[in-house]
Amino acid sequence: MRLRITHDTCFSYSPPVGMALHMAHLKPPHTRCQERLDYQLQVTPDPVVLNERLDIYRNVRSFFEIDKPHDSLLVRSTSLVHTNAPEIVVSPMTWEAVRDAFIYHADIQWHPAAEFVYPSIYVHPGPAFADYARPSFQAGVPLMSAAMDLMHRIHTEFTYASDSTEINTPAAEALANRRGVCQDFSQVMLACLRSMGVPARYVSGYLLTQPPPGMPRLVGSDASHAWVSVFLPDVAAKNGGHGWYDLCPTNHRHGWGTPGEDYIRLAVGRDYADISPMRGVIQGAGDHRLSVGVTVEPFEALSLADAPALAPPLAPTL
Repeated sequence: MRLRITHDTCFSYSPPVGMALHMAHLKPPHTRCQERLDYQLQVTPDPVVLNERLDIYRNVRSFFEIDKPHDSLLVRSTSLVHTNAPEIVVSPMTWEAVRDAFIYHADIQWHPAAEFVYPSIYVHPGPAFADYARPSFQAGVPLMSAAMDLMHRIHTEFTYASDSTEINTPAAEALANRRGVCQDFSQVMLACLRSMGVPARYVSGYLLTQPPPGMPRLVGSDASHAWVSVFLPDVAAKNGGHGWYDLCPTNHRHGWGTPGEDYIRLAVGRDYADISPMRGVIQGAGDHRLSVGVTVEPFEALSLADAPALAPPLAPTL
């Protein structure tokens, strides 16, 4: 499937700000389930500096600086991505075996997935999350089965409610209220998995906004989306380190690489704080308004006149 994504971020300031420095995670990577065919980032007003670099998780970060007064800012990212259905993965490894593999001791060999067991800015494992997770994590249950059951329970027991939480709403509050948006569902699931000693990371991305004929519209369309990825050591050992398995508690979807070819991955991190779509600092104080618009549409549905030029993909990331 070929998908085009347009992501607009608009700020208006009163009074105007003097200058601004921003960082964005808006460039889809090349992975096992997707190829980035084209990407453009437009910033208005024109930045004096605009560059890219990879972060510690190999996400593409864009940095830009605006060195003159401005009362508005428009950041538009346009991507063309070819996606594939995720491969079938079978992992009999029990959750206890995965937990035990990441218990710290003096002679343990460092593993890149180890840091995804520990607390992060928005995800704080603890007794409340362990208590919620425990019914899914019975003795001897394979990690994949336990994680899928936890995903199912969050999907069925929590209420998706737009505007019910803020970006910095604690996962513990979302757990107590059993409501939130995709970010909350994902960070609750992360806290549950990490509370059981299992490495799990936060994934940001998009969903196709036009479902196939006869299929229901997915929750989270027309917005940035978030889901969870859990690490399976036995799968990684057989596939050159590719052992992250994705689960979306918001829509009850799962798959190796993405939860489906209608998903597009942007970035991975410990939680939202690592990979927020855009953040920055401005010189000057006052009121500001933010509006965000995301459109994901099949490329085949677009006219050829609208088609962007294609560029070669990068090497895949995990």
